[in-house]
Amino acid sequence: MCLALPCRVVELRADARAMVDVAGIGREISLALVDDVAVGDYVIVHVGYALTRLDPEEAGKTLALFAEMGEGSWSAANAAEP
Repeated sequence: MCLALPCRVVELRADARAMVDVAGIGREISLALVDDVAVGDYVIVHVGYALTRLDPEEAGKTLALFAEMGEGSWSAANAAEP
C-alpha cells in the first residue's frame, strides 16, 4: 500500500526542490509537479514528490487522524523518501 501525507513546506530550494516537515521530521522533496508553492504551504507528498497543495485546515485534520491512529511517526519518516 502506498501512502501520501500532508507536509508543511519550511524552505524553498533551487531546482524546484523544497524542505518539508511532518511530525518534526524534515525531508527534501521535488516541487516539479506543483506550481506556486510558498513557505508555510501544505503539500501532499508521495515518494519524494509534492503532488498537490492542500488547505491548511484539511492538512490539520488529516495529520490529526494519523496521530490518532498511531501511524504519524512511521509514516512521516517514510512519506517523503524519494
